[in-house]
Amino acid sequence: MVSQEQRRRQLAREKFLRQQQRRTSARRKARMRNSVIASVLGVVVIGSLALYTTGVLKGDGDSKNAGAEVTPSASDKPTDPCEKPAAGKVKTATWKKEPAVTIDKSAKYTMKLATTCGDIEIALKASAAPHTVNSFNFLAGKGYFDHTKCHRLTPSNIYVLQCGDPQGTGAGGPGYTIPDENLKDKSLKGNTYPAGTVAMANQYNAQAQQGRNTGGSQFFLVYQDSQLPPDYTPFGTVSEAGMKVLKKIAAAGAQPADPATGNTAPNATVVINKATVTKS
Repeated sequence: MVSQEQRRRQLAREKFLRQQQRRTSARRKARMRNSVIASVLGVVVIGSLALYTTGVLKGDGDSKNAGAEVTPSASDKPTDPCEKPAAGKVKTATWKKEPAVTIDKSAKYTMKLATTCGDIEIALKASAAPHTVNSFNFLAGKGYFDHTKCHRLTPSNIYVLQCGDPQGTGAGGPGYTIPDENLKDKSLKGNTYPAGTVAMANQYNAQAQQGRNTGGSQFFLVYQDSQLPPDYTPFGTVSEAGMKVLKKIAAAGAQPADPATGNTAPNATVVINKATVTKS
């Protein structure tokens, strides 16, 4: 028969064992939780590095390299400062080769982007970038840019709004490419594209030194001085009124990067209702 003292000791031993089991279980759960947290942080760091190293201003058929290092906006999305897009559909036509150069290189050309956020007028550099200006004159005349979204806004390190892709993904283009031009423009000093510059996106990879002359229809508008190597054809300058529109768009911030495309879309609904090029 078990004595009262033996029973008390047995109960105390069982209580101690239960406490030890709970502590061991708690430590195991803590290790698992910390392991998960470390794994998630590792993915975030790797993802950030991938965005940083995939390229700067890619476009026209290279959706995998469409991203750039961008700080996501706050979770509370600001009020959209722009209007609803005009009725109409994006055109999907493509062409096999660059159109013949028919512009007057000595004349002045202006491109007007009538957007949902306001009009952006751009003085084009026909003499310095004739192939580029000619291509925009051709595409605008075909209604190629009408009803297209500006698919990318970069609010850190470089400060640009990227447009010109009918697909809205960073992978679209007109089917042909145009040569790089005007890369020694006097405005590009110290590897800086000054605010107001309009330049071509392309698929150039500086590390591999491959992808020259791959411009298509995608272009970017610089709303704040941006450190960039002179690899992107500068072909226009935004007017003072147009800069106010760009800054309004930039002030609304950008969305987190799309995992499928790497694009950081503007919070503002930026749609080109109509693009026109006029000669004066």
